[in-house]
Amino acid sequence: MSFETAATPQDAVDRLEALYEEAKDALRNDLQRFFSTQQPPTSDERARYRYPMLRVTYEPSKLPAATRRGYAKFATPGIYSTTVTQPAEFRGYLLDQLQPLVEEYGATIETGISHQEIPYPYALDGGDELGRGKVSPAELARYFPTPLLALVGDEIADGTFDIVEGEPRPLALFDAVRVDYSLRRLVHYTGTDWRAVQPWVLLTNYHRYVDQFVRLAIAEIEAGTAEALVTPGGVRIDREGIDVSAAERVMAAPWHRFQMPAYHLIRPQGQEGVTLVNIGVGPSNAKNITDHLAVLRPNCWLMVGHCGGLRQTQIIGDYVLAHAYLRQDGILDDHVPPDIPIPALAEVQVALQDAAAEVTGEKGDRLKARLRTGTVVTQDDRNWELRWSKERRRINLSRAIAVDMESGTIAAQGYRLRVPYGTLLCVSDKPLHGEIKLPGAANAFYERAVSEHLKIGLAALEKLKEAGSAIHSRKLRSFDEPPFR
Repeated sequence: MSFETAATPQDAVDRLEALYEEAKDALRNDLQRFFSTQQPPTSDERARYRYPMLRVTYEPSKLPAATRRGYAKFATPGIYSTTVTQPAEFRGYLLDQLQPLVEEYGATIETGISHQEIPYPYALDGGDELGRGKVSPAELARYFPTPLLALVGDEIADGTFDIVEGEPRPLALFDAVRVDYSLRRLVHYTGTDWRAVQPWVLLTNYHRYVDQFVRLAIAEIEAGTAEALVTPGGVRIDREGIDVSAAERVMAAPWHRFQMPAYHLIRPQGQEGVTLVNIGVGPSNAKNITDHLAVLRPNCWLMVGHCGGLRQTQIIGDYVLAHAYLRQDGILDDHVPPDIPIPALAEVQVALQDAAAEVTGEKGDRLKARLRTGTVVTQDDRNWELRWSKERRRINLSRAIAVDMESGTIAAQGYRLRVPYGTLLCVSDKPLHGEIKLPGAANAFYERAVSEHLKIGLAALEKLKEAGSAIHSRKLRSFDEPPFR
């Protein structure tokens, strides 16, 4: 099928939706036929299982209007393209990217069919549809396209792709098959539909934050400022389902079946909600979930979790606002080497500090006494204290004030994948000063500190919403970026 020029961005997205649904329906119908009759698709039928392609051409006749925006702009004239999946779900994002390219740059938009096949698992919505026990995955792989790891990668995001003269440049960081790969992983790890993920994300390393998030979410639903809370296992609490047992029903949901359970606070239409993910402990989990969340192009993710305080003057329950990271997580060294600085984003830092002042009611020196700004060490070894003689010098040189196992990874992933990021941690122990977590003291600390900490994170996200597109900092963009954010 030839490419068609779209009169408007809306027309382009309309056609992407139509092409995608045609391809997906063709694949689903032929799969169902195979389940019933074992009749494989013909080569002509298989040729219909392809992602739509979006192509944008920029041929400047004049200089474009100057913009301070960090995205939706061209690095150089030429043709840019990407394959697209789930265009109806990504409609708002696509329009947000395309409209400035047309209005400010005079770009031309075309849509058509790509050569990239849709793997058959991505056309099915339920895990019980794979032949219903009658057909094995090996049989399906003989006749239908399968997910091929050779076709899934982050070369564009990592800047390792080759620019071939005469070939289109990348239009977006992730193509369709990379997006579909992560959408399925999100369902697997979080226990919730990826469509429920909200554009503002809180990441935590302790389940007690979930307990507080659920309580606050139910209070919002009761007050009418939120529509629903979606939790692992398909549990949905809305105003009709609010009763004295609502929190207990959420807690009884099968969250423990999932490695990184997610909870989504859905706000009324036109108001963006918040997702909280309990990522557990360690840099591997932190990288894993952010690799997949990134394809949804969230507006921001913030780490709100616990850390060890490294200064004698800190008190358990104090906050740490990270402005730099000593990354000893090791997991991203090939993608973002440790000698590459991860900059603090001014809008995020200000929002977190202002939110802390607002929630705690403390200002000036009183706030500074509880909220320290400094470097956070992110380790890959929970028992780093056992090599204290080696770690002591690096901690001293870095002037670090806290240690954890996730924050540096999450910030580096935000930098790498162009998602605004920030970190506000709460000191739960002081390993260098003999104040370790003992059960009684720990429980008292958790009851007192977790609720306030979570409220600060939520308040910071509200302030970032007011900042608008300014949070998508140009610090996250390279000189030869794809146009799309």
